[in-house]
Order: sequence, then structure tokens, then C-alpha cells
Amino acid sequence: MHDQYAVIGNPIGHTKSPLIHGMFAEATGQDLVYAAIEGRLGQFAEDAQAFRAAGGRGMNVTAPFKLDAFAFATERSARASLAGAVNALKFDGERVLAENFDGVGLTRDVVDNLGCAMRGKRVLILGAGGATRGALLPFLEQGPAELVIANRTVDKATALAAELRAHGPVRGCGYHDLDGQRFDLVFNATSASLRGELPPVPATVFTAEGLAYELAYGKGLTPFLRMAQQTGVKRLADGVGMLVEQAAEAFDWWRGVRPDTAAVIARLTVPLR
Repeated sequence: MHDQYAVIGNPIGHTKSPLIHGMFAEATGQDLVYAAIEGRLGQFAEDAQAFRAAGGRGMNVTAPFKLDAFAFATERSARASLAGAVNALKFDGERVLAENFDGVGLTRDVVDNLGCAMRGKRVLILGAGGATRGALLPFLEQGPAELVIANRTVDKATALAAELRAHGPVRGCGYHDLDGQRFDLVFNATSASLRGELPPVPATVFTAEGLAYELAYGKGLTPFLRMAQQTGVKRLADGVGMLVEQAAEAFDWWRGVRPDTAAVIARLTVPLR
């Protein structure tokens, strides 16, 4: 019988995870099936337990269940604990192991796939939600000169920075505090692009030789990326590489085999125009 894995979210119809893991399984010769589950709001534990009881070996977890998965787990990695959210579960007997690969996948895409080193660079993240929380420690491990979190609610950004201050040079601020500052790498981790909106960031934060990275994927040239392009930024990217790289981390965690990601990223990439 095939080993069973799944992604759970709500809504879930847009997910690329079954395609990604199917390609990984074929490329590595792993015998598994991977399904998409539309979880019921407020009943994550029941749905996850039903999948586990039916023989499920592991799950990816997407919105809005990452906090529910954190609570459901019996053991959490240091990354998951720091992020306060979980995007992958592994079922091992009575144990429910939890991980968060979002930040690791994002970092691998930026540093390895795009060739944009963070060491010694000024890095800006827009937004102070779960995506930012998951990225902070992996980013700080790269040794940036400074990591700045900008958010509408300034207190949320400064509180998040305070939690990570022992790990490196990180600070929080409001969008209005960014006037006159320039960064080598700028990440949009807000939900603005999902609504076709632009986060309130001044165009002056970009550098022509830097990177503008949109964590949303498959949206083409979002308002954030368009503004970066208009200011002269030559390197633009969306989150498709992050999506595939975090999936590869989960696949390796579950199966002990890390798949090559290049072909999958190429398959899913939407031109930025």
C-alpha cells in the first residue's frame, strides 16, 4: 500500500502541493500518494486525527490552520516553537512531530537559487505576521548587517524584533520610519498583493542592484513588484521558489531523500509581467 501524505487548508483548491510532491516522488522513486484535504474551520484536530488514523504518515499545513497544527503537535522543533506556527507534521506512533520550513525554504530560494547573499546586507521585511515570524531566524543565521521589520502596527513589529534580538541585529519600525533608508533585499510578507494592493512602503527603500521578493506566488507583476521595477530594481522574484523549497524540506524530513527542485520551480514559474 502506498504511504499517504496530504496538505490541509481552507480553501485548498488552489494548492500546488499534490503536483509538487507527485513530481518529487516520481523523481526520487518514492512510493507515496499525496492528497489535498479541505479542513473544516474549528475542527482541525478532528480532521488531522482522522487522516492519521487512516494511515497518514504526514501532512503539510497551510492557512488558516498553522496555529491549530502547533497546538495539535506533541513535539515541536525549535524553528516551529520560535515561529509559533507549524507548516508540516509527521506522525510517528503516538508522537506528532511539528516543523516550520517556510523560512528555510525562503532562505534557500534567495541564497541558493537566486544567488542573493544576505551576509553583510541590509534586509527589509514588510509585515509582521506568521510569514515574517517564520523567516526571521533563518534570515538572521545568514548574517545580515541589519534586518528591519516594518508594519502598520509598530508595536507588533518592535515586539517581534525584541524576541529575536539575541540572534542578531534586528529591529522593528513603522512604514513612515523607512523614509530615507535603502535596503539590498526587500521582502513583501504582507497580504496586500492578494488583494491587488500596494503596502504603504516608500519607493526609495529599493536599490537598483538589490532584490525585490514577493512572498505571494503566481500573481505575476504585483503592485509591490511593479513599484520595485519602476524604481529600477533589476532582480524581481515571487514566492514560487519558496513554495517548492519548503516542500522539498518537508519531503526530505518525511522520506530521508531531498529531491532536486529546479525542474519543479521551472514548471510552476509564472512570468513576471
